[in-house]
Amino acid sequence: MAAALETLQALFATLAEIQELPLNRESLESLIYWRDVKKSGIVFGAGLITLVAISCFSVISVFAYLSLLTLIGTVAFRIYKSVTQAVQKTNDGHPFKEYLELDLTLSQEKVQHIAGVAVAHINGFTAELRRLFLVEDIVDSIKFGVILWVFTYIGAWFNGMTLVILAFVSLFTLPKVYENNKQSIDTYLDLVRNKLTEITDKIRVALPIGNKKPVAAAESEKDK
Repeated sequence: MAAALETLQALFATLAEIQELPLNRESLESLIYWRDVKKSGIVFGAGLITLVAISCFSVISVFAYLSLLTLIGTVAFRIYKSVTQAVQKTNDGHPFKEYLELDLTLSQEKVQHIAGVAVAHINGFTAELRRLFLVEDIVDSIKFGVILWVFTYIGAWFNGMTLVILAFVSLFTLPKVYENNKQSIDTYLDLVRNKLTEITDKIRVALPIGNKKPVAAAESEKDK
């Protein structure tokens, strides 16, 4: 019982620390690269359990059960601390006092920053989709079509929630694996990237309607 209560208190402390973190790239990297193992472990475990539960039950049921379990835990911890204080004749006060006094309001500056970043990404995403679907560059549009074709098979193998779970697990594993094996992975990635660039350049030269030519081909034409 005491271990469960300590775990609950650690969870609240971690959530409070995460709430106080600025919403920037550094705070996200500290989580996915496991800079603080306890904090990343709590976020990863809680997120994975929630996603698996949502894949098995409705969102409303998952939210209701998680909220109910949290409430039971906080009530049990509150009673436990009250009894302990009464037996030991201490006056420690409310066990969740520091979290009750925590400021959870979002500042106007933070909301504007989040909105600005979201709008910039949405505009860039929309412009890129327009460029691909309206065939501004035929090679890029063909590559996009190949990716969509691959996604048709992925969609036949996995449902949307399974892909979300796999993406979440990959977010907390692949960056750390890459960080620990960066040199060898970069070597293979450079080989693949160079090979794809070579193939893409050959396709651009072969297609008469491609509007972008590789730099090597353009320089050879100037020399002629």
